[in-house]
Amino acid sequence: MNQRFDTILKSGTVVNQDGEGLRDIGIVDGRISAIGSLAQASAGEVIDCKGLHILPGVMDTQVHFREPGLTHKEDLETGSRSAVMGGVTAVFEMPNTNPLTVTEAAFGDKIKRAHHRMHCDFAFFIGGTRENVQDLPEFERAPGCAGVKVFIGSSTGALLVEDDASLRRIFQVIRRRAAFHAEDEYRLNERKPLRVEGDPRSHPVWRDEVAALMATERLVKLARETGKRIHVLHISTKEEILYLRDHKDVASCEATPHHLTMAAPECYERLGTHAQMNPPVRSADHRAGIWYGIEQGIVDVLGSDHAPHTLEEKAKTYPASPSGMTGVQTLVPLMLDHVNAGRLSLARFVDLTSAGPARLFNIACKGRIAAGYDADFTIVDLKRSEAITNKWIASRAGWTPYDGVRVQGWPVGTFVRGRRVMWQGELTAASLGEPVRFLETLKP
Repeated sequence: MNQRFDTILKSGTVVNQDGEGLRDIGIVDGRISAIGSLAQASAGEVIDCKGLHILPGVMDTQVHFREPGLTHKEDLETGSRSAVMGGVTAVFEMPNTNPLTVTEAAFGDKIKRAHHRMHCDFAFFIGGTRENVQDLPEFERAPGCAGVKVFIGSSTGALLVEDDASLRRIFQVIRRRAAFHAEDEYRLNERKPLRVEGDPRSHPVWRDEVAALMATERLVKLARETGKRIHVLHISTKEEILYLRDHKDVASCEATPHHLTMAAPECYERLGTHAQMNPPVRSADHRAGIWYGIEQGIVDVLGSDHAPHTLEEKAKTYPASPSGMTGVQTLVPLMLDHVNAGRLSLARFVDLTSAGPARLFNIACKGRIAAGYDADFTIVDLKRSEAITNKWIASRAGWTPYDGVRVQGWPVGTFVRGRRVMWQGELTAASLGEPVRFLETLKP
């Protein structure tokens, strides 16, 4: 029987739950229809993937696209364009916008702004506050909602819930896994005098490893008291890794490419405030500790924490300079470079960026290359060497801290629900992003 597909990806090395192998993939109506040898099949379009690896679509579960209110830095269209140019097929966007994404109206507005305007698929976190706690059980079940996000240490924006009593109220009402920016606000305030004007090397001295560990310990204690699940974002310390190793039943965690790639003080001496993030990039021993977490399976997912600011804003004298850098477009090439350097396997990269997010957040029909799943693919050339440049960055911010860094391993194609949206560095389709579906938010 001559099978007919909309598209066939031919002769690529497919990386999936059963390992790596040369296979064809047949796509019908945006879904994976068949995997295997499709030499006898026909299709409206056949794409030769010989010499390339076909990965399940990479999901970046922490980005800040700044819309509404801060669109001079980024918006949903430019941020998602940057995502697909870097091989990312879906993003989870954060609520520290202006206005904050903490009401039904604000959340609905974001969904409307994103629908068929973003180039990749998307979900939005709802911000947890003292004022909206009673509404969180309904908010977190809204279609397109990735869950509740809480800042227990202040960062960019006005979201902050720093005390245990208020946090406990949030824990008591939520049902899904909630995500947290874990730095202890009380300690951050105490240590503000340690900031040295004009010296971003003092950033990790102010926001020290103790502030991070204290916050993570508090969150785990509350999760145990209330029987809830937490997700600790952007782990930055070796101590948190060792602590979370013993609490995996209630706590998952995320690592970022910048905490796995940079180290203090060198990054601040070379990049100045362009390396300034919350929580900070720390010394090489903390970087090694996070890699230990990757190797031991303690880290569950990778997220870029893409948090753009303009070059003019970043040029302010520390500590007036804002924390944040672009990252969604460089996640894949940076981590493929680590794969080629032997720091992690390609299978582990897939687990951290596809299977891991699907598992943690109960995502429907994404995270695997399997029949019936969305035809989301990140197609990469592991042998290709390229230099990351500011010119390549599609973010409105227009810069990357990795300008001039040469990597081995490069995204050459991005497919979102069967549509080829990026190929060989060019956008190739209109923006038709739709909400990611979660098992807890499926509604008739």
